[in-house]
Amino acid sequence: MVLDQQDIDVFVGLDVGKSDHHAVALDRSGKRLYDRTLPNDEARLREILTGLGRHGKVLLVVDQPATIGALPVAVARDMGAAVGYLPGLAMRRIADLHPGQAKTDARDAAIIADAARTMPHTLRSIALGDEAIAELGVLCGFDDDLASQITATSNRIRGLLTQIHPALERALGPHLDHPAVADLLTRYPTPAALKTAGRGHVRARLKKRAPRAADRLTDAVFSALNEQTVVVAGTGAAATVIPRLAAQLLALRTQRDEVAAQVEALVEAHPLHTVLTSMPGIGVRTCARILTEVVGKDFKDAGHLASYAGIAPVTRRSGTSIRGEHTSRCGNKKLKRALFLSAFAALHHPPSRAYYDRKRAEGKRHNQAIIALARRRTDVLFAMLRDSTLYQDPKPAPLASAA
Repeated sequence: MVLDQQDIDVFVGLDVGKSDHHAVALDRSGKRLYDRTLPNDEARLREILTGLGRHGKVLLVVDQPATIGALPVAVARDMGAAVGYLPGLAMRRIADLHPGQAKTDARDAAIIADAARTMPHTLRSIALGDEAIAELGVLCGFDDDLASQITATSNRIRGLLTQIHPALERALGPHLDHPAVADLLTRYPTPAALKTAGRGHVRARLKKRAPRAADRLTDAVFSALNEQTVVVAGTGAAATVIPRLAAQLLALRTQRDEVAAQVEALVEAHPLHTVLTSMPGIGVRTCARILTEVVGKDFKDAGHLASYAGIAPVTRRSGTSIRGEHTSRCGNKKLKRALFLSAFAALHHPPSRAYYDRKRAEGKRHNQAIIALARRRTDVLFAMLRDSTLYQDPKPAPLASAA
């Protein structure tokens, strides 16, 4: 959405930072009214905006509207100023049009202010904050961090098991996502500890959290233990590290479950929950990601949304040597992943599966066919969000009448 600057008298470009921002303010003629560093402090921000407000209506434009840019946006809104957002990619391209190659906060702030004054079409509006969406954004970000830590911890455990006993890693490594296996390693972290405990104790430990898989896992563990008789150097240290990593893995999974419960409660309370989850392949986490990354942003059509998500094909053509369409490497990576995974999950849905199979028959690889399906689903998703309507299966094409 292009911001209307007809009644704007002062254009403030703010290059945000953790402790300090740099602000440059221009009037309609381009005269510099302010050019200074200011702290990320409400009182100081109010003082500057009050002073600039004497020149007329103020538009504050930031290069990052969330996290470190959230306070300036909130203060400007509270004071009645207009707010806007200049995406980083657009800013970098605009910067190439300005003289000099220096990368400084002052130059970036000046570029943002000048873009707001002369190229309003490059700006995006920042919709009025939704408390539920803001909370979802924080929780989803924390969930992403927990997922990364879980992956790193699991990989570290598997690496240590591979080092001291490869057969045991093959037996337990693929099942580390099950809490019973992580719990077993907190008590019996080495081959020697497992052998000393014996089948009975190992099975009993596993049955606490995996009653149906306990026998199968126990057999796999002791079959693996019989494959190696030597003790590898470093096994003693692994006995100290592995139980701590396993306990950390259990704690991380518990935290993620708790966060998931909070996310689910917020998602279910949102008015768009029923709309989004009516589409096959969209569950709680995907719904939360769509809400945080799409709601509150303005998209003129489904193609705009697909381009923002990075799932719209990019045409590359130069004479006769370069032709064709390629997958975009830009866009919102979090939203792209959510749409990709939801399309993959929708393969059990007959119309989605039929479209996927058709793309595969055309010669597309698996990932290409999934992205094509995600792109098609984006058209439907855009219409659902625009009209607040539930998902409906596509109508079959009418049969041709006989001549």
